[in-house]
Amino acid sequence: MQLSIDQKDIDKFIMIGDKVLIRPKNPNSQTKSGLYLPPSVQQGEKIQSGYIIKAGPGYPLPTPAEEDEAWKKKNDEVQYLPLQAHEGDLAIYLQNAAYEINFNEETYLIVPHSAILMLVRDEGLFE
Repeated sequence: MQLSIDQKDIDKFIMIGDKVLIRPKNPNSQTKSGLYLPPSVQQGEKIQSGYIIKAGPGYPLPTPAEEDEAWKKKNDEVQYLPLQAHEGDLAIYLQNAAYEINFNEETYLIVPHSAILMLVRDEGLFE
């Protein structure tokens, strides 16, 4: 996986909550029978795939409202339920739930974790 934008620019992205940043994978422009599909048909598919570039911290957990003991330490830090998606995973997601952004002449998608149908994780891919 090779990115055409600088790593410092990617570090500027901070994903919020359960959102993930996806770089869309180039879809097949040809059918099995040899017909070439125009880009409008490829983008109209309901299910797409792409690589996860950044992932948010997860779903925020509610803080316990009970303060029954005065000696208990109060934790002001927000706790999160982590996401299953990690950077580098191939995600199969619903196109209708994606929000498209353009950055440095590249197209990215912001997708909620709930719109991801499947993840493909190859641990040896980045070694």
